[in-house]
Amino acid sequence: MRVRLKGLNSVTKKLANGRRVTYWYAWKGGPRLQGQPGTPEFIASYNRVAAQKVSSPTGTLMSLINGYQASEDFRKLADTTHRSYVALIKRIEVKFGDFPLSALADRRTRGIFMAWRDKLAVNSGRRQADYVWTVLARIFSWALNRGLVTVNPCEKGGRVYRGSRADKIWTTNDEATFLRSAPTHLHLPLLLALWTGQRQGDLLRLPWSSYDGTHIRLRQSKTGVRVSIPVGAPLKVALDNTTKHGPMILLSSGNRPWTSDGFRSSWSKACDKAGITGLTFHDLRGTAVTRLAIAECTEAEIATITGHSLRDVRSILDTRYLHRDPALAENAIRKLERGTNSPN
Repeated sequence: MRVRLKGLNSVTKKLANGRRVTYWYAWKGGPRLQGQPGTPEFIASYNRVAAQKVSSPTGTLMSLINGYQASEDFRKLADTTHRSYVALIKRIEVKFGDFPLSALADRRTRGIFMAWRDKLAVNSGRRQADYVWTVLARIFSWALNRGLVTVNPCEKGGRVYRGSRADKIWTTNDEATFLRSAPTHLHLPLLLALWTGQRQGDLLRLPWSSYDGTHIRLRQSKTGVRVSIPVGAPLKVALDNTTKHGPMILLSSGNRPWTSDGFRSSWSKACDKAGITGLTFHDLRGTAVTRLAIAECTEAEIATITGHSLRDVRSILDTRYLHRDPALAENAIRKLERGTNSPN
């Protein structure tokens, strides 16, 4: 039996790899639906947003949540970010969907939201608590900019997670150990990450058409920044010796495009087998920044390759990723020696 859903709106877009995908929305300008037309997931998603449209009471946080999800700010998020936000927003809906907007000006409101975040930190972990808080603050910020509320009670709320990956750097020994132990189809992802400094999602979606033999050109899905990266000799050798089995550069052992979950699982298993602990694929991006700095690249040169802003590069080198490698101290002293006229 065919079910006809009223008001559906579709938008077809061309991805960076040339593939065309169709996104479905509950109505024109409405929230994006999950799943594919005809599937139970799709129908459930439609019924959920349709019910919200009918019953969403004005003057409550739910009205802001629905408005944000129907906004261009929400629709332009990267696919992975979009999916993450949907799951986090559902948690906010359950807890605060009927929260009155008239109470936002009360100083106690901020404490109510913070107490909920503290509880999430205990039950779901500190990172998850921070993610939910970030999304809630984003919704209020969106509403504040449009004059729907007069205050953002989650502004400058800080974080409960204090972890740092400042020392999470892949050493050359880690790299060599991984290459000796890991399956061959995971060698190229490692080299691509180290020599381009790009995110996992962008590398998994990187088509052969982005590589012309000397440069890799891509548009970062998260930021929209376009980068053109000269291909270093080790990476060029690996790329030129890789047999093409389809439009994508990185493929699984079965020569099929990776899914994010599938890649993370395979990568984790390979690291465990190699005895590499405490390091993730994402740490390769920071390692690339660090290696470029050790090679005496300027912040502008690093930003050109990785796609960071100059301010972000400076922040990364200063507080997040810059491993205090002895090579930096050696470079500094050699420079001092060259610039100092020592007496004979």
